[in-house]
Amino acid sequence: MSHSKLASIFNKDEKKVDWHDKALWFVRHKRDKSVHEVKGWEELRNLGHGIKAHMLSNLDVYLQEFEANANKNGIEVHWAADAEEHNQIVLKILKENNAKKVVKSKSMLTEECHLNPYLEADGIEVIDTDLGERIVQLAKEPPSHIVLPAIHKNRHEVDELFQEHLGTKPCDGDPQYLTGEARKHLRQKFIEADAALTGVNFAIAETGGFVVCTNEGNADMGAHLAPVHIACMGVEKIIPRQEHLGVFLRLLARSATGQPITTYSSHFKKPADGKKMHIIIVDNGRSEQLARPDFRASLHCIRCGACMNTCPIYRRSGGHSYDATIPGPIGSILSPGKDLKKYSTLPFASTLCGSCSDVCPVKIDIHTQLYKWRQIITKETPQPFIKKKSMEIMGQVFAKPSQFEKVGKIARWSLRTLPKSLINSKPNAWGKARDLPLGPKESFDDWYKKREANKDKKD
Repeated sequence: MSHSKLASIFNKDEKKVDWHDKALWFVRHKRDKSVHEVKGWEELRNLGHGIKAHMLSNLDVYLQEFEANANKNGIEVHWAADAEEHNQIVLKILKENNAKKVVKSKSMLTEECHLNPYLEADGIEVIDTDLGERIVQLAKEPPSHIVLPAIHKNRHEVDELFQEHLGTKPCDGDPQYLTGEARKHLRQKFIEADAALTGVNFAIAETGGFVVCTNEGNADMGAHLAPVHIACMGVEKIIPRQEHLGVFLRLLARSATGQPITTYSSHFKKPADGKKMHIIIVDNGRSEQLARPDFRASLHCIRCGACMNTCPIYRRSGGHSYDATIPGPIGSILSPGKDLKKYSTLPFASTLCGSCSDVCPVKIDIHTQLYKWRQIITKETPQPFIKKKSMEIMGQVFAKPSQFEKVGKIARWSLRTLPKSLINSKPNAWGKARDLPLGPKESFDDWYKKREANKDKKD
């Protein structure tokens, strides 16, 4: 289903759309206040961009360096070409360790690989331990945001979910009570777990270690209590040196939630005595994206979600309308590379205002890449007849100033004269939720010429 059709489902609840919009704009505002407190913020962004660009140009070298150092530390390294292979490796490790209960910290890669249903089909219990992830897991929904996975749900909906699945008492959405109940529920799951799964925010080639960032400490709880720790990372998560880590930790939290730093930046380097640690390095289409010169910079992404928080389309259409693991502006660049036909509407879900590029901590030219995808999609996928014809006609009008002037006069007259019921009728999608202003009596061109003529008279 197209983005616009899925967005229309979300838009049916206007109050929820308003609340969703304000909640994300609040986070964007926090981000702005936080970054303005950092001297040299732009230099920090430039540094992050440069390190990522260097890493991608030498990806093979740094991945091999990371593998060698991780092996020296006692970590078993696995390589997966795609999602299927990644899931098979995880299942094999769990079976070798007789693991039936798994606790998982938030990992968009495992969402991308659809790991949970794969393991559950084999009788393995997988519990997402990030609170937002646990909420959407109970609701049997995918995350709608990469940092705030349950941002589309209000506290009253969470209250009902907890009553149904955790047996809690009705509390009118009391956040403190709900958080306490979630803590008790998850603590028991941590204690019972046979293995812990985590994502990877940054893997350091120089040391063979990796860092996982959480605000709840759930990755630490899982990894330290369970005898087996499996970490899953995309190939683009590598950074060359330990000294580079500080750059990205400063950029990540401020861009994501406006925090100075993520509450827990957990460093893992080797398994504890008597325990096992595995890391699975996954490609799953990333090499293909790397080979596209116009889109390779999308692999700079550090998954902060800032582009989603600022995007006027995302804020008003909800993450599920993108029908992709990574929604929003950055997801609209990544997804067409995987399936051009399925995700052909996503690059058009943007105003191209450039706000996404302005807030991106590693300076990805997101809106430029969205525009480039539009050009490719228009050539390579069938377009609706009406859209195609209307664009051709518009092109002809814009190409001839005399025609543009005539059409402008008709449009201004129509906006002043015709009834609103006709102006905002069904074919005018803009008029569903907005009104158009009254048309002025003269065009800007007429006004400008008149002004210049008056200036000449005065002179």
